[in-house]
Formats: sequence, structure tokens, C-alpha cells
Amino acid sequence: MDLYGRRREQAALDRFLDGARQGTGAALTVWGDPGIGKTALLDHVADSAAADFTVLRCRGTRLESELAFAALHELLWPVTERISTLPQPQAKALNGALGTSTDVADRFLIGVAVTTLVGELAKERPVLIVADDAQWLDEPSAQCLAFAARRLSNEPVAMLLSGHDDPVGGTWDKLAAMEVRGLDDEDARLLARAVAPHADEAVIRRTVRAAAGNPLALQELPSSMAAGDLSTHPHADDRIAVGPRLRRAFRARTERLSPPARTALLLTAADDRSDRTTLRQAGVLLDLDAAAWDEAMHSGLLTPDPDGRIRFRHPLMGAVVYDVAPATDRQTVHRALASVLTGEYADELRPWHLAAAAEAAGGTDEQVARLLEESAQRSWARGGCATAARALRRAARLSPATDDAARRLSYGARAAWEAGHVDAARGMLERAEGVSSATTVADLSEGLRGLIEFAHGDLETACRQLTRDMERVADPGQALKLGSMALRAAWAASHDALQREALQRLERRLPQGDFPNADLLPLLRQWWAVDGVGGTDDPNRIGAPVADILTRLSGSSWLLMPPAPLAVAWGIESALQEALRRQTDTLRHTDQVTALTQALAQTVAPDIAQGSWTSAEANALEGLQVAEGTGDDHLAAQCRAGLGWLAAARGDERTVADFAARFIEEWVPRGVLVFSAGAEWNLGMSALFAGRSEEALDRLVRLTEHGHHSAHPTIAVLAAADTAEAALQAGQRATAEEQARLLRRWAERTGAAWAISATHLVHALLASGADAEKQFRLALDVPGARSRPFNYARTRLLYGEWLRRARRRTDARTQLAEAAETFRRLDAAPLLARTRAEQELTGQHPRRDSAPVRDTAAILTPQELRVARLAAQGLTNREIGSQLLISPRTVGHHLANVFPKLGIVSRADLARIDFGDGLHLIG
Repeated sequence: MDLYGRRREQAALDRFLDGARQGTGAALTVWGDPGIGKTALLDHVADSAAADFTVLRCRGTRLESELAFAALHELLWPVTERISTLPQPQAKALNGALGTSTDVADRFLIGVAVTTLVGELAKERPVLIVADDAQWLDEPSAQCLAFAARRLSNEPVAMLLSGHDDPVGGTWDKLAAMEVRGLDDEDARLLARAVAPHADEAVIRRTVRAAAGNPLALQELPSSMAAGDLSTHPHADDRIAVGPRLRRAFRARTERLSPPARTALLLTAADDRSDRTTLRQAGVLLDLDAAAWDEAMHSGLLTPDPDGRIRFRHPLMGAVVYDVAPATDRQTVHRALASVLTGEYADELRPWHLAAAAEAAGGTDEQVARLLEESAQRSWARGGCATAARALRRAARLSPATDDAARRLSYGARAAWEAGHVDAARGMLERAEGVSSATTVADLSEGLRGLIEFAHGDLETACRQLTRDMERVADPGQALKLGSMALRAAWAASHDALQREALQRLERRLPQGDFPNADLLPLLRQWWAVDGVGGTDDPNRIGAPVADILTRLSGSSWLLMPPAPLAVAWGIESALQEALRRQTDTLRHTDQVTALTQALAQTVAPDIAQGSWTSAEANALEGLQVAEGTGDDHLAAQCRAGLGWLAAARGDERTVADFAARFIEEWVPRGVLVFSAGAEWNLGMSALFAGRSEEALDRLVRLTEHGHHSAHPTIAVLAAADTAEAALQAGQRATAEEQARLLRRWAERTGAAWAISATHLVHALLASGADAEKQFRLALDVPGARSRPFNYARTRLLYGEWLRRARRRTDARTQLAEAAETFRRLDAAPLLARTRAEQELTGQHPRRDSAPVRDTAAILTPQELRVARLAAQGLTNREIGSQLLISPRTVGHHLANVFPKLGIVSRADLARIDFGDGLHLIG
């Protein structure tokens, strides 16, 4: 049938396809009321693309919305033989998701695999992906398609989805959208007349008025109007929504059918994705003969598909048929379907049919609940956490015994949590606690309530909950993890009393014992002790075991590792970095994308401290990309904190301000003071380097101001040298002396080289004459101080300024030249400018030598930088794409931009670039 009144929409969709033909990929959501004509438009696009596109289609249904990756299975079925050509981790992930193997994979990596597969297909001809009724796609498939949709811009791939609701705020929130509205009266009249050419004009007029421009209503209502099935009273409310009118029309049509034909319709509605054979076999059990099926097929409600399936012409028809059927009839058809199911999805679908039958009967059924639980375990193993959560919730409803219900709800909460459904996880925990004790639920869920509160709620509440659950869980290894997270929560909230209490309760809970990581307890006491209580008398002893312990922890649980800022403050960033480097090298060859993101986020602060700023920026951007994709706010914030610090050191005040505003808005209400403190540090440092010392001091003193939303002891220690310098420049000597005392106490507690050096530096700034020079020399001579090149260069700069003021210009030039070289290499523009100004005051005219590549007019974008670094290591485009979660084609696009910017012509020339820091040309 012609698409009446859809010229504008058709033209837009034709342009959408032309963009993909020209290599510019895009995704579009077509949305509007049920029956408004979305499917017809999707069919138009698919027909238009058939000649020159690879067309992949899937459709969401109510039943299969409960099956993990069911829609993805339908979408990729025509090209499953191509999965074996993917990189091995991706192929394993996708095969596991589709149920063709038992491999377990991170759901994020499945999205990467689909993106790569579609990109490979697009090398041969453009690809069109069509997903109809996207509101009923199973969630893992929807997330996978959303992931791919955000990465189509450089591919000849078009993705078209349809749904009932405005996509804003949902899975398809950031995709382009086109609303499909009702037809105008003239087009509506033409459609109604085409549907019912013999109807009189009065029926057509009433149909147009009642349908309100809805094409499905215009097709269904004329026969009802003519038969008098709908009210035509002059005072009938013509403004009534189309939905109820259509429901009445569909119901009237079904009621005119014979009981056997209605049963055939109900069978189809109960399992609208089953093939003809399955439906016929179930019909045999229900005594349906060929006449019943013929009547149902000729009702105008059903339509056969080329693939041998039978569907309702519109999903709303099936919904009405199912909803109006008596409960006993629904129970009967579900049992019949469950008994005849065969094929690869039989084990997954059967429990749902049996559950629907049991619920229709209004009772409980332990056997069905057990089948649902087993189905949930299989879905969970394949990455379908959301599907597993729904199955376990339904199993709990069917559980006769409260203990079984509590167990299933607790496990379901964990599955929902892993799927990112925080409210669902909380709800299931509350229901579990309603039928069992809080202690039992805490043990079964492995302390999930506290972990949820840590990630999405208030940190003080999280700490208390985690501490309680630490004492409730039976497994001492899990108790250690929860206790460590409680300490982390109190630390992040800057709540000393709570941190002290959590540590004491952890020590009482696990005084000794033989369990995984039991030997970590002494180290935890050192890391987390407040005001040195519980710390070691010999701080240097912490360096002996820490490297081995951190390496072991990197392969087990990040929950037990110290937060990166705390590790940097303790001066153990080198050990942490080495452990994380081994972990990331291993993870890049596996499918553990979430674990890789956690490792990347943790590497940023140690990289910055060690002067590996190029690596820090690349890892922060990569980690941020994945964290945003998975919705992990904490990991994303860690990455942004590192990027904000780098922006401050490099003079990018706009970025610093933007990040800081976001931190304060998002994290202060949740009590995550470590993030708001980091934001204030970055703002203060940025002002200090720009020469605004009073503004800098105003911000930096907040780090030690009790009760302020940016007060945090660890960040205050790390920023103490900045605060002291700002205080002295602003004429606030007493504040600088307080910072010296703070640094000295920390140095005495930890023995950290950077803290000892910073203490001498602040004393040098406070002193005069020979004592000042002595302190400068002591700061530079601390063993290990050079391992933090930025801090070391700042000490040289400040020493050089002191020497210049003491009229020792030759000595000053030596210190300033060394400082300038480090600042130039790191691209620390504000301090480099300050150093060069000092050099000129000494009478030296610094040579404006060749700048690093990143300082030239041809600056690489962060993504280009990451691609270039990996290409220089000899990785292929496919391997690079696999690591960076982009397609090989996009990798090639970035390299095509990199070569002219760097003045090179081939991948081999990338070996001449030093990608350490500053992108120097070699030779």
C-alpha cells in the first residue's frame, strides 16, 4: 500500500541512506504512537536499500524482551559465519552472547565485537541496520546497538530504530530522532477510502474523525464503523485517544471469530516469535484443526513472514488479544507452547511460558521457579545480567518458601546491579529483606546494599552499611573487601572519625586467619590509619612488601587496592603503576573491558606523578570513553580529575573551570569530598600558575578548612607545597608555616621521598640566607625526589629564582635551564613561560629550540595520539580498533590525519617519534 502523507518523512529517510552511501554513518530513531506508520517507513527504507546495502533486521517483542541477546541473534543470524573472522576475544564474546559457545564476556566487549563486525561488512557495501519496536528489544541487545550507534560517524553504516516514546532520557537519548505524527485530514481520507473503497461517505467521515490521523486506525475502523461496533452518538467524545478505540475495534473483530480461531490468535499472541510449526504443534494439543487456523489467518489480524513465522499485523493487535483473554485460556496456551518448544532457544523460552501459566493460575510453583533460576544463570554467564535479574525476580514471586524467595531476590539484585539497574537492585534487596533477615540478605548479596550506596548514594551512609555488612557476611575474604570499601568510602568523604571506627571494626572482625589476602591487614592499617594511629614505626618498611602485594591484588580485586591519590601520597605510585601496567597489558588481550577501565582510571594519578603526562592523558581519555559508555560515574570522575590536573599544569583554565563546576555540582551533594577537593586544588593551582596568588590561596586553604565541602586530608597534603607558595606570594606567612608542619608530619609518618623533598622546599621558601639555600639543596638531594620530574623542576625553578635574587646569575641559569627543559617536555606552558622570563632576567636568552610535536600548529587530537602510539608499536588497524573500541576504518581515518600533521608518510616513520612525553622526533 502507498505511504499516504509521508513525503517529508520519506525524503528525510532517503537523505539518511544517501549519507551512508557516501561513507557518513548515522543512527536515527523514528518514534510515535502505536499504529502511526513507523513500520511502514522502516519497510520503505529497507526496500530502498535492498539493491546496494547489506540489510540486517530485527524486531522487539514482549516475550523475547526477557531473553538476553535475542534481538541481536535475529539481527546477526544472516552473517554469523563472519564472526570467526573477528579478533579472538571479540569473537568469543559475541559467540557467548549469541549462545553458540559457553564463553563469558563483558557486555561492553560484545558491543565492540558488533561494531567491528558491522565495520568489516561495510568494507564490502554499505550496511543498514533496522530494529523495529525498539521499546521491546531485550536490554543487552539494545545496549549493544546503542554502543554501536555512537560509533558510526566514519562508517558507511545506517542504523534505523523505531519506538513508541520520545527517546530523550532513554537508551537512544543521544541519537538523532524523527517524530512521526498523524496524517492530515485529506491524506487520512485518501487512506480510509483506499482501505474501504465501497464504504459510504458517512463512514469515511466518522473514521477520519475517530482515527485522529492514525494510519492503523484508518485501516481498522472503517469495518467497525460500518458494522456499528463503535459508538456514533452525536455526543460521543471525539477527543478520546486512539488507543482505546483501536482496542475496542480489535476486540470486536476477535469476538466475531469462532472460539477455536480465537484460541489460534491467543497462541500467536502468547509467543509471537514462534514459527508456524511450533504454533501448529501447540494447536494440536489444543484440538485446533486446519479450519481454525484458516479462519485466524483470514481474520486480517495475522500475516505470515517469509522466514516461516506468523505475526500480528501490528503488535497492538496481539496485545489486545492476549489482554482480553481469560486467565484460564492464557494458562492453557502457555503450557501447550512450553510442551512443544524445540530448538536453540527452547531451554530459555520454556521457563517463561511455564511462569506465565503459573501466574495465570495465581499460585506458586517451585519447579518453575527453579527452571527460571537456571535460565537466569545461563543468561548471566552470557552477559545478559538484566535478563537474569528479571528471571530471578519472577522466580522469587513463584517461590513457595521464603528462604528460596530471599535467595533469588538477593541474586537478582546483584544481576540488576551489574546490568546498571540501580533502582531495580535496591527494590529487590528491600523485597528480600521483607521475607528474610537483613543479615541473611547481606550475606547472600555479598554486601550489595553498601556497594550500591557507595556508587550512587551518600558516602557516610555507604561506610556504615558496608561496615555492618562486613560483620554479617560469612566469608572472611568478602568481609575484607567490604571493610576495605568502607574505609575507602570514609576516606573519600573525608570523615576521619568514621574511617577510624571502620578500621577498628575491621580489625575486630578479622583479627587473624587463613583466607585470601589475610596478609594485607597490616598494610591496610598503614594506608588507612587516621593521624598516624596504626601506622608503622619504620615507614621505610612499607616499601619492601608493597610491590609484591599490589601486583598480586591487581590480578584479584581492585576493591583492596589503595585509591590512586592515597598511593601517590604514600609515595608508592611506582609499585602501583608497575602492578597496573602488568594488569592492563594482560587485560588488553582479554574480554574484561570493565576491569581494564578500572585499571586505566587508577593509572592516571601515578602517571602524572612520575611525569608520564602523555600516557596519563591517553589513559584518562580512553578510560573516560569506556566509563561513560558503561555509566560508571566514579571511574569517569577519576579520569576527569586527572585531565583537570593536567589542564591546570598546562594553562588550560577553561577546561579546569568546566571540570571543577561539574565536580562540585555532581559530587558535593553525595559527600564525595575527594572529588570536590581535587577540583579546588586544580582551580587553585591554575590561578597560582597564572600569577593570581590571592585567588589561589583562597581556594587552596579550603582543603584544610574543617567543614568545607572541599576539605580532604590526602588532597591537602598533595597540594601543600602549592598552598605554601601561594600563601607566601600573598603575604600570609603563618599559612605557609602551617603547610610546612603538615608536610613534615606526613613525611615522618610515611617516609615518602616527595614529602621529605616538599618539606625542605617549603622551609627554603620560609627561610633566608644560607639556611634557605641549604633547604633548597636538601630538597633536590632527597633520594628518589627526581622520580617526580614536575615537582623536581618546580624546586629548581624556585631555587633559580632565589639565586637570581641573590645575584648569583650563573648558578641560577643552571637551575633554570634544567627546569625549562622539563617544563618544555611536559608542555607545562605557564611554568615554562615563568622559567624563561627568569632566564632572561639573569641575562640569558633562552634558545627557542624546536618545540615538541604537540606544540606545533599540527596538534594531534587525543584519539589521533592514541592511534599513533599503538601504530608505532606495530599493531594493525584491526588490533588498534580492538583496543580503542573503534572500527579499523576509523583507525585508518585517524592515521590519514596523523601522517601530515607529523610530517611523515608511512607507518614505518612512526618509529621515529618518541611517544614518551612531548612527542620528540628521533634522529
